[in-house]
Amino acid sequence: MPFYIIAILVAAADQLSKMWIRVHLDVGETMMLGSVELSRFENSGMAGSLLQGYGRLFGVIAVLFVLGVLYYRKRSEEKGVLFDCALGFLAGGAIGNGIDRLLFGQVTDFIVRSGGILNVADHAIEAGVVLIILSLIVQALRNRKALRQ
Repeated sequence: MPFYIIAILVAAADQLSKMWIRVHLDVGETMMLGSVELSRFENSGMAGSLLQGYGRLFGVIAVLFVLGVLYYRKRSEEKGVLFDCALGFLAGGAIGNGIDRLLFGQVTDFIVRSGGILNVADHAIEAGVVLIILSLIVQALRNRKALRQ
């Protein structure tokens, strides 16, 4: 159940935040929200603005990625709340950016940080990767402990 809740919440938060940005900032405009710098950027490529102009293709790839996550989740021997949460963040992030790519041919990015300008979906995908790594570490430690007994 955490998988679906997280995926839906991430996709909704991503889309709502992008809508807010589109209403309040023009492309290239910047504002501060507390200590966070927001700057609207439209990215028709992939991460790091690579391969500009292929937004809709990346939208199709996002759909295939989500289908892959659903398949992997069902077939994987890896189980547990942490793993389920990780996949929820990955799927929710892919859905959020996939919606933009399929509807607009580009993704709205706006959260400025040292590595570039990202959005809520991008941060969710990063969180999902970190949680997958943590889940694998926890599973490896459990297996190691079971072998000792």
